[in-house]
Amino acid sequence: MSKSARYSLRFLRVWQRNLLVYRRIWMVNFMVPLLEPVFYLLAFGIGFSGLIGDIDYAGRKISYVAFIAPALLATAIMFNSFYETTFASFVRMYYQKTFDALLATPLSLEEVITAEIVWGATKSVLAATLMLVVIALFGLVRFPEGLLILPLAFLGGMAFGAVGMYFTGITPSIDMFNLPIFLFVTPLFLFSGTFFPVAGLPLWGQYLATFSPLYHLVELSRLAVMGRMESELFFSLTYLVLFSVVFFFLAVRAMRRRLIK
Repeated sequence: MSKSARYSLRFLRVWQRNLLVYRRIWMVNFMVPLLEPVFYLLAFGIGFSGLIGDIDYAGRKISYVAFIAPALLATAIMFNSFYETTFASFVRMYYQKTFDALLATPLSLEEVITAEIVWGATKSVLAATLMLVVIALFGLVRFPEGLLILPLAFLGGMAFGAVGMYFTGITPSIDMFNLPIFLFVTPLFLFSGTFFPVAGLPLWGQYLATFSPLYHLVELSRLAVMGRMESELFFSLTYLVLFSVVFFFLAVRAMRRRLIK
């Protein structure tokens, strides 16, 4: 089979299978993106805002709640796709043997992996949609520009879904996922401009932040929610696209080595 023939729209069948399973427990899955922003906004709005005051961002002063709300969207996008293509995909691959069953059909490995990553991105879009509604009720979203969060959620979901699937391909057991979470996800969560401006970091920290996919996702989310266009937007979009493409093919390569004996 030629390389080009390994990719087709048949991956949508696997995506549909994941959707059918998801629909059985959709109420449980909806609770986190609905309640999480409320808890964070109330905690930071009531607790930290009075202590911190306004934040200087993009040449203007905004409240701390307005600063952190888009970051909550971005981190939800990251967590939903990353956890879907790590823990959930590993369970389907190793314990449920779903991948073995799928590969016994005319589906190629590339189509199965593509479906897993796209499904992770889909979950990011669903979570971002719910969170956007909640944050909008607090008056923190400018429309219609804020709707750009939805395609951005898919792009961010593809980026973190791809890197999550790569870790699934190289992680020997489900217990070992603590390592990529501790060494990759946690530093991104804390030092990508989520809770404080990156400008407050030392110069070396600011430089390292530019390599963080979450940093670019947070910046794009803030610009969308605020309804602003900045020159950095195109750089951040390009970075996320390239990050997604590179880790997509790394993920396929890692999973091929793991599954194809």
